[in-house]
Amino acid sequence: MSRFEFIAPCHFGLESVLKREITDLGYEIVQAEDGRITFAGDETAFCRGNIFLRTTERILLKVDKFKAETFEELFENTKEIPWENYIPPNGKFWVAKATSIKSKLFSPSDIQSIMKKAIVERLKKLYKIEWFPEDGNEYPIRVTFMKDEITIGIDTSGESLHRRGYRKLASKAPITETLAAALIMLTPWKRDRILIDPFCGSGTIPIEAAMIGANIAPGMNRSFLAEHWTELIPKKAWYQAIEEANDVMLHDIDMSIQGYDMDGEIIKAARQNAALAEVEQYIHFQQRPVKELSHSKKYGFIITNPPYGERLEEKAALPALYKEIGQAFNALDSWSYFIITSYEDAQKYIGRKADKNRKIYNGMLKTYFYQYMGPKPPKRLDMDSK
Repeated sequence: MSRFEFIAPCHFGLESVLKREITDLGYEIVQAEDGRITFAGDETAFCRGNIFLRTTERILLKVDKFKAETFEELFENTKEIPWENYIPPNGKFWVAKATSIKSKLFSPSDIQSIMKKAIVERLKKLYKIEWFPEDGNEYPIRVTFMKDEITIGIDTSGESLHRRGYRKLASKAPITETLAAALIMLTPWKRDRILIDPFCGSGTIPIEAAMIGANIAPGMNRSFLAEHWTELIPKKAWYQAIEEANDVMLHDIDMSIQGYDMDGEIIKAARQNAALAEVEQYIHFQQRPVKELSHSKKYGFIITNPPYGERLEEKAALPALYKEIGQAFNALDSWSYFIITSYEDAQKYIGRKADKNRKIYNGMLKTYFYQYMGPKPPKRLDMDSK
């Protein structure tokens, strides 16, 4: 079997979660860096990486890494890459995205056009054609410059992997599916414990929790660019990965997951999204403000993404809101709470310092994942707390 290297980008601060996911799939970690994990695998990794990984934004096939301080070096080194191993004569290829950090070559548009010319030059000679129809399968190339070193990958996913296909309706400030999954996986929550999201919006956290609990692969109901790369990956590898996803899915299980929000219309949207994700049987959605949060059972979990107040008029309301959150938490004193927010005074108004605090970048926005750990349930009560 062939050995390939892959790059899996993720939110800054969530590398450890993605690394664990990749290891659990049985692939070798090559390098862990800020915002991305490089791993090695055979052709099954194209399929299983895209279908099973919950916390990466996409899977890139790594084709090379080299240093370039001038456009001439960039052109010549790009031309040396054996692009014919990846792109057929009718393939549609372009440098879809170029980013540059602390590097002499910093213009994305110049990097993109020079690399495209270099690839064309190489393939013209090898394929003995002057003009490329580019009417075949797509091979979008993504490159990152960091301190004059460029890493080059071909995107195997297409649309970002956070687009599972179930979120047709979204709230005003939705959390992405990949981030929601990562937050849940940072907690000790398991499917036999109650989970509530009191600011559920369009339902992303409860839906991702239900998918994790039922072992539903996040990518099993969508398509990927690399499905059509039959010169690299046999079709049967995709069929086998989907078959594996169906085999490991759990049926006839009990879960107690609840999602609340003040907005009745967004609760309707959350129910529709859960139905599209085929997890509606595991989640109870209800219109309810956080000040009315209560539960008769002990030892549950709250994982939530409350308002941040990014707009000035909303910021004024945050002290009162976070006080309400703190009061609601105090009433559930045996529970564990996990909150992601960019509001720096969150702990002050909640009225309690978090046991742990992890910094996570949600795009360019710096957020904090505050973790308040409740007591562990007695073993005999563990199953009763459902």
